[in-house]
Amino acid sequence: MRPDHVVGVISSRGLEEGTALREVPKFDKKPKAHLDVESFGNALHAALKAIVAGYVMRLRRHGSTIWTLEWNWAKYPPDGGEGWNPDVRMHVASCSKLITAMAMTRVLNAKKISYDAKIISHLPGYWIKGPNIDKISFRDLMTHRSGFNTGKSDSDYEFMKTTVALGVFDHGNYHYQNMNFGLCRILLSTIQGVVAVNANFGPGLLNDITWDVLTVTGYTQYVQAHVFNPAGVAGASLDHPTPDALAYTWPVLGNGWNSGDLTTMAGGAGWHMSVDDLLAVMGTFRRNGTIMSTTHAQTMLDDGFGIDLIQGTPVGTLYNKNGLWADGAGHTEQSLTYFLPEDMELVVLANSPIGFPGQFFRDVVTNLYTSHIVG
Repeated sequence: MRPDHVVGVISSRGLEEGTALREVPKFDKKPKAHLDVESFGNALHAALKAIVAGYVMRLRRHGSTIWTLEWNWAKYPPDGGEGWNPDVRMHVASCSKLITAMAMTRVLNAKKISYDAKIISHLPGYWIKGPNIDKISFRDLMTHRSGFNTGKSDSDYEFMKTTVALGVFDHGNYHYQNMNFGLCRILLSTIQGVVAVNANFGPGLLNDITWDVLTVTGYTQYVQAHVFNPAGVAGASLDHPTPDALAYTWPVLGNGWNSGDLTTMAGGAGWHMSVDDLLAVMGTFRRNGTIMSTTHAQTMLDDGFGIDLIQGTPVGTLYNKNGLWADGAGHTEQSLTYFLPEDMELVVLANSPIGFPGQFFRDVVTNLYTSHIVG
């Protein structure tokens, strides 16, 4: 239940890295201020082209593409040779949490369950619940304020079961943990009735394995039906098909790294998606009302569910989710999703560190965005 290729991986740490603050600064919005799209696009390419293995970026306004950048290799020639374009999929790492937040929020709304309801009655009945687990709400999970603080990126079923049994001792304080969203995939399945809370499928490990399979299946089917299908996204997966991008070191040394099938990490990581996949979901979520109402969508963003950064700018509020996945040798997958003012969405994928020593991807892109607001 915990494959070797997910042991010791390095994941993003949300607000615990980078320099940007979650608090929204006060700005007097300038009616004529706007993003200079061309200068931003040119500056972004100038900043990235010499310090990454490759990247792809696409910016949309009102759901229509207004700027695209494609640079270098998703897979270098020794690994098969595939250039970056907006259809190439990569493991988007913690940007998977944004997808999970959409699914979890939709389920809670549909079942008329408060975001502040406690999760304990929806956890597997046979799990031991340690101290203060009864205090954790759905809101706590989706904003990383559950109190779980393991210092690890793990979120497989065995790890989550053990960690819940140990309890939490810092409830209400922020600690970025993949398992907060790993638990969401279990809760999503029990709330739907995919598996009954008190279900028992046999002794010991057999019960764990069956619960694991059923909850991953319930989660992936729900996401496909209620998040991906409304956006017209087909082919996103938790495994790593051959055409998907590989991760590289910077400078590029040797072959790329296939981070593998990440089904065991479902919820907090794992989705393999393209720039266009992510933008289609984001645009549908934000303005179409088919994943959830536009009012609920805006509330989810303002509440910070599956979001790392909420930042004020002279043109309005920016919402960002960051993703990073790396092995111990420095092979790195990075993703950025932005809901921007002016009804824009931006996605950037890169398949290496950003320079050496590595810069924090979100700071690079966010600072360029804000510095190219004019008017």
